[in-house]
Amino acid sequence: MDLDAPDADTPRARLRRFLERDIVRNSILAIIIFNAITLGISTSDWAMAHFGTVLRRIDTIVLTIFVIELLLKFIAYGPAFFRNAWNIFDLVVVGVGLLPATNSLSALRGLRVIRAMRLLSVVPQMRAVVQALLDALPGMGAVMLMLAVVYYVFAVIATMMFGDAFDEWFGTIGRSLYSLFQIMTLESWSMGIVRPVMVEFPRAWLFFVPFIIITAFSVLNLFIGLLVNTMQSAVEEEAEEEFERLRELVRTETDAVDTNVQELIEEVRALRAELARERGEDNG
Repeated sequence: MDLDAPDADTPRARLRRFLERDIVRNSILAIIIFNAITLGISTSDWAMAHFGTVLRRIDTIVLTIFVIELLLKFIAYGPAFFRNAWNIFDLVVVGVGLLPATNSLSALRGLRVIRAMRLLSVVPQMRAVVQALLDALPGMGAVMLMLAVVYYVFAVIATMMFGDAFDEWFGTIGRSLYSLFQIMTLESWSMGIVRPVMVEFPRAWLFFVPFIIITAFSVLNLFIGLLVNTMQSAVEEEAEEEFERLRELVRTETDAVDTNVQELIEEVRALRAELARERGEDNG
């Protein structure tokens, strides 16, 4: 008997069905949210002074639940556990909480707050968003390369034009890149950088306005467009898979109906033949 068969009535199959129940998934989701809240509360000195023992016990209990959950998943799925990227993600996130609380690793213990990121693996909608981001990475890489070229060109121009007068902002290519990044984010770009530059160079807007249009508006919208197209493709692919499943179900049901109809036809023919023989015998 195949232990990995989905319909096999084995302990592993029953454990898989148990772990895949909505009540189990929703319970784990509630624990993750509760743990995220308690980890946030533990950052308060007042809360740790009054409820530190309780918060630490809650953290230990939650970590124990997560470890048990992962062990049950490994038992249920076996080596296939590691073929699921989300299982590996959960394993890494939970493993951080198991680091010993020594002085050298005390800073890493603070990373236990990333357990809240398990929401990404538990909620299907979040998994879809993360998958869309991963699928969009190749296209985003091309956009980032184009953006890097634009940045470099504008940084060289800014350094040559404004470097002598505004060394703090444009004295080197590195400073120019940082200043242009601030301008692209539209954070204090006007009163903080551009207008002071325009006092010395009145026509500096001819440089900064095209840069903002190219980067802040055009290139960043390319990122948004890539994400939207990727998510739309993912939704269409999921809808196509659902349609294929429904079509296969209809085909299966149709085949079953055809088989039953054919059996009925054969039975009717057999009955007719038997009646014909009985009539022939009576006439004889």
